[in-house]
Amino acid sequence: MYIRKDIILKLTEYGELNQTSLLSYCGLNLVKHKDILDDMEAKGIIKRTEEPWGNKKIIKYSVTEKGRQFCRQILDPYEEMFPRRDLKK
Repeated sequence: MYIRKDIILKLTEYGELNQTSLLSYCGLNLVKHKDILDDMEAKGIIKRTEEPWGNKKIIKYSVTEKGRQFCRQILDPYEEMFPRRDLKK
């Protein structure tokens, strides 16, 4: 739940991020968390675009309006009710 919120918040903050930056800012691993990005894209919460870069392509993500609404209506109230634990304690 929190991973999805972190992804939405980072994309909202930066507007658009390439896959590497997004995963790095959120502290995620592509192999372990790719299915979360794919699921969020399939549900229309985030949008994936590919841009050519030489003979490779850059994958970029941005949050959709549906994603912003999902964050405000579902994720924010959830985190308010069940706040993240302070890991330093």
